[in-house]
Amino acid sequence: MLEDFGISNEALEKVVLVEKKLIPEFNELEENANYNSLKVLSAFKKYNLSEIHLGGTTGYGYNDLGRDIIEKIFAEVLGSEKAIVRNQFISGSHALNVTLFGLLRPGDIMLSISGLPYDTLHEVIGIKDNPSSLKSFGINYEQIDLIDNDFDYDSIKEILKEKKIKLIEIQRSKGYSTRKSITIEKLEKVIKFIHDIDKEVIIMVDNCYCEFVQTKTPIEAGADIMVGSLIKNLGGGIAPNGAYVAGRSDLIDLVGERLTLPGEGLEVGPSLGANRSIIQGLFFAPSVVCSALKTAVLTSKVLEDLGYDVEPKYNEERADIVQNIIFRDREKLIKYCQSIQSASPVDAAALPIPGDMPGYDDQVIMAAGAFTQGSSIELSCDGPLREPFIAYQQGSLTYQYGRLAVMKAVSDLIKK
Repeated sequence: MLEDFGISNEALEKVVLVEKKLIPEFNELEENANYNSLKVLSAFKKYNLSEIHLGGTTGYGYNDLGRDIIEKIFAEVLGSEKAIVRNQFISGSHALNVTLFGLLRPGDIMLSISGLPYDTLHEVIGIKDNPSSLKSFGINYEQIDLIDNDFDYDSIKEILKEKKIKLIEIQRSKGYSTRKSITIEKLEKVIKFIHDIDKEVIIMVDNCYCEFVQTKTPIEAGADIMVGSLIKNLGGGIAPNGAYVAGRSDLIDLVGERLTLPGEGLEVGPSLGANRSIIQGLFFAPSVVCSALKTAVLTSKVLEDLGYDVEPKYNEERADIVQNIIFRDREKLIKYCQSIQSASPVDAAALPIPGDMPGYDDQVIMAAGAFTQGSSIELSCDGPLREPFIAYQQGSLTYQYGRLAVMKAVSDLIKK
């Protein structure tokens, strides 16, 4: 049956051999999932989640009991005073956009201390011209790059002493870059450093791809506000869309009034039948994230053994679910993505080819045979067609399905 699926005996033997060496890493990931599962279940119990909360509202969304309980549960799990969890958010980038416009005013300065943000935020900020950007509203942007995969403390201190910074943005996941993603330990250290200099500056963390990878959240590490997508980690592969924003109560209220309208804020917003999927997704999320991480660790070790550069290494501490494979070869990047697509549950017969994507400067190849469009917690693999031709693989709802996809991709690489 494996051969009929395109998996060679050689690829199977390589994976089985590697799995025996990965028992310590897999055990550690399972322990992490155990901790986060307890965290989720305790929040459900604290707020007495009941069947009545699984329904939804229409129209204005007044008195949506399920939506309100879900937001309290998310706030509890994330260690925050308050949270917005809404299907009105189209994506994580949309939630970041709403948060930035909710917190910043003309004349304010936004500072990124983790280098250039995701391509999809360039037009939001005004790095790339757009008449609807923050820049067009008189909001200024400055940037400090990382040094050797850590924060540039000297430059951060210098700019905080010289200028009044309103908001500091930290993107934990690497995006389409070659840097390492930012661990909670590094995040906590820099947040304390910043707040010792300026207690008033708002620290906003883009936490996409990072939820439940470690046991501590950015809010628990001292951040003021954090943002993430529900079609990534916290949605567990079940939430059909949406995003969350969590943090200080006063900041969440401002973001809520930007999402809806001043004076109504979080009191409106119909759940439209999404409550069950959103809260069930959170319930499954620790286990699903564990599966995604095990798939990433397996990929890292197998591809490294085949002679490819990978980041992170199989035994390195992880901050997100993303696994980089550096091919340094355009055709191998394309082939690998196509192999992942062919092992997907949806659109397996489709052949991904590089193409233009909204918000990206380079052509991108994307493999994502997902039940939910754009769901990164489901197994996907993509990369911009530029040097050094890196595949960014993430997700897998179960380890078993991720394992099969890796074996298929390895079979095709060996064959090539």
